[in-house]
Amino acid sequence: MALISLGSVSSQWTLKELRKYFEKVDDIDLRQLEVVLGDESKVFYKGKEVKGYDCIYAKGSFRYNQVLRAATSLLSRESYMPIKASAFSVGHDKLLTHLKLVQNNIPMPQTYIATTPEAAKKILERLNYPIIMKFPEGTQGKGVLFADSYAAASSMLDALMALKQSFIIQEYIETDSTDLRVIVVGEKVVAIMKRNAMEGEKRANIHAGGIGEPYELTPQIEKIAVKAAKALGAEICAVDILESASKGPLVIEANLSPGLQGITKTTKVNVANEIAKYLYKKTKEIKEGEKTRGTKEIMKDINVAGGNGKKEIYSNLDFRGERILLPEFVTTLSKIKDEDEVVIKVENGRFSVERE
Repeated sequence: MALISLGSVSSQWTLKELRKYFEKVDDIDLRQLEVVLGDESKVFYKGKEVKGYDCIYAKGSFRYNQVLRAATSLLSRESYMPIKASAFSVGHDKLLTHLKLVQNNIPMPQTYIATTPEAAKKILERLNYPIIMKFPEGTQGKGVLFADSYAAASSMLDALMALKQSFIIQEYIETDSTDLRVIVVGEKVVAIMKRNAMEGEKRANIHAGGIGEPYELTPQIEKIAVKAAKALGAEICAVDILESASKGPLVIEANLSPGLQGITKTTKVNVANEIAKYLYKKTKEIKEGEKTRGTKEIMKDINVAGGNGKKEIYSNLDFRGERILLPEFVTTLSKIKDEDEVVIKVENGRFSVERE
């Protein structure tokens, strides 16, 4: 398999765990990917075409959204990928994330967008304060502004407009400056922690000085987190949730490339291993499914309906180091069972296996 990333500590941890499961794991630097679009669209890494992988796990910052989207769109044609190409466009844009969540009936804070300063100020006039203003792109709590009054929000709006910076307006949910960081892998939550903002700070992100503490997962939180990840097209991601006293759990963000240090330290769960184990299991299921389908097609082509007739089949052998793994149809046709004693005859360019 291949891990495409920016080489963060979390990525290195994941790489280490992947090598416990997969026979070969390549570390690909996202910054050195090249995508060629045309009659023969291809992805290159350091001048060599990226191909032949059973599984590719791609992750990275929103700054590389276009490369991630383009590369994964092409590579997904022959490789299993736990994150859909479309997820990189949606998941790296808070507005599109909110839109996708609301389309899938996932609870979230009330959110507003406006196309002009005048329209935005009219929205600000009718809101209850405090409120949150967010940049559509950004991670680790960056680009999140807190306004405790109309005057403060109006001043922020003027500054954002002057900088030609787009933004989202969102209702503020009082949670005593805490939130939940939930890591979803496949159909379940593998780790969860409660994050507490440092004194004087509204953002609970660990990178903003927040402190994590263990939290007991509830069925409701797991259901919402898994549903949010599925809505975005991500089998692996972090989902951030607010516990509202009046509205219940509300999803505020999703992160396709979450940091693992904080939640691993807090929960004592080896999240990188959970990710690696899941990718191996899913890849194996897919490959075995392909082999089963391939065997059925071969059997149909050679018209095998049992019997003991001799069959000649042209195929390639699967070499595993110094060993040869025979195709599944060989077992089916030969009717040799696990407990049978066999005689193996070998000469240059030829071998045979016969039941004794």
